[in-house]
Amino acid sequence: MTLTFNPKIYSELLSKHQPRIIKSEEENEKFIAIVEELLSRPNLTPEEDAVLELLVRLIEDFEDKHYEINASTPHSRLLHLMEARSLEKADLVKILGSRDVTAEVVNGELEISKEQAEALGEFFQVNPSLFLSN
Repeated sequence: MTLTFNPKIYSELLSKHQPRIIKSEEENEKFIAIVEELLSRPNLTPEEDAVLELLVRLIEDFEDKHYEINASTPHSRLLHLMEARSLEKADLVKILGSRDVTAEVVNGELEISKEQAEALGEFFQVNPSLFLSN
């Protein structure tokens, strides 16, 4: 079954969430909450996926302008995403390979490998480069 994009449903979602250029931390937090709610769903409709993509772009634009990119590290980004989703080390064992490796990565004792970054990117639905050092 092929899912088709319904402009009417998309318009309703746009009306409900009213995405726009983010100008304050409060607006950013509001849109982050919507993104997290959408990401928690197992199957998004094409319209929800389009709204999610739009909101993520707006959040990225705001954060690129307002946060110093070098202020965070791959490790701090991982911890932030874990906290945002209320995840524990045990939740990442299947992604990172073993309990020992997971503990070392989460504790900042081991640098995240390219393969682990790819797996984490897929799991968190973010760009894998967030988990790699420059």
